Amino acid sequence: MAGRVQDKVAIVVGAAQGIGAGMAERLVAESGKVVIGDWHADPGEATAARLGATFVKVDVSKKDEVEALVQMTLERFGRIDILCQNAGIFPYTMIADISVDEWDQVLAVNLRGSFLAIQACLQPMRQQRYGRIVLTSSITGPKVSQPGHAHYSASKAGINGLIRAAAMEAAPFGITVNGVEPGNILTEGMKSERSAEYIDTMAQSVPLGRLGTPEDIANAVLFLASDEAAYITGTTLVVDGGQILPESKSG
Repeated sequence: MAGRVQDKVAIVVGAAQGIGAGMAERLVAESGKVVIGDWHADPGEATAARLGATFVKVDVSKKDEVEALVQMTLERFGRIDILCQNAGIFPYTMIADISVDEWDQVLAVNLRGSFLAIQACLQPMRQQRYGRIVLTSSITGPKVSQPGHAHYSASKAGINGLIRAAAMEAAPFGITVNGVEPGNILTEGMKSERSAEYIDTMAQSVPLGRLGTPEDIANAVLFLASDEAAYITGTTLVVDGGQILPESKSG
């Protein structure tokens, strides 16, 4: 099936590279009109040029910049049908060493950013009585966690609560709000930051025997952003190759 978001206008925040770029690419392939928002200008502009999309530099933690992104999209396309908020940061710091500033920064980008993106898109979506909102959560926080990711885990668990509350408020206007919970995804960033041996060890812990790809997440996002998911709201879809299933490590 092609054209699953035919002529729909989509904002994808955090789409300069990696998972977000995969989302943008999938929506464009299905005939969507995509606006990429990201803090990283050079890779964002390159991705937008490659896809034939529009790029806007935005810090998702700042209300005025998010509102400017939405306003630019409305001025150019006249409506907003889909919001994908994927922007997030994930510093590795143990609780004893997390500064208040670092804690606030993670919550500002990951959780406040999701709130601000929803808030800015709600008015035009309510006016047109249609919308699809998809947030990138994680299995880390809602399902599992690990040392060094307390702030990241808290932010992603918070996103799941935000999804449920927003879904109830948006439902009377024909707007759905859902999320995806990725497991370990093999992005260019992971390849540059982790050794091949470490990545192989991670893959061995996944029942399906491999790490996920940005396309795996993009396919789930496409479904939730399409009219095929019109009766689904307030939930999240785990996309992790079965990573959270094992009760214990196999011998």
